[in-house]
Amino acid sequence: MRLPNCEHAHIPQAKVVDYLLSSTHPEGQIKAKFFMAHGFTVANWQQFAAALVTHAQEHPVARVEKSLFGIRYIIEGILRTPDGRSPFVRVVWFIEEGETIPRLVTAYPRTQR
Repeated sequence: MRLPNCEHAHIPQAKVVDYLLSSTHPEGQIKAKFFMAHGFTVANWQQFAAALVTHAQEHPVARVEKSLFGIRYIIEGILRTPDGRSPFVRVVWFIEEGETIPRLVTAYPRTQR
């Protein structure tokens, strides 16, 4: 199974700039260090957003979690990065109840199983 409507996935600039690539965010700073070490930058945040969408298009959904508010989709696989390395990452998407467009929740490195 692939992420539904992944070609229309929503990734707000703030989610990337103020969280995943923020060296000062309490939870995001460790993720930022990892993703920036692989060549992603705040100045070119759209490149990171595009790579996350491509990740969703290239890898199947590993797990689906339903809640009262919608459905969480967890995708694991290789992420294409600017520096050419291919880290294994988990990317979490969410589709709210009554909606059809997935929005990014988070992304972080994983060890490959």
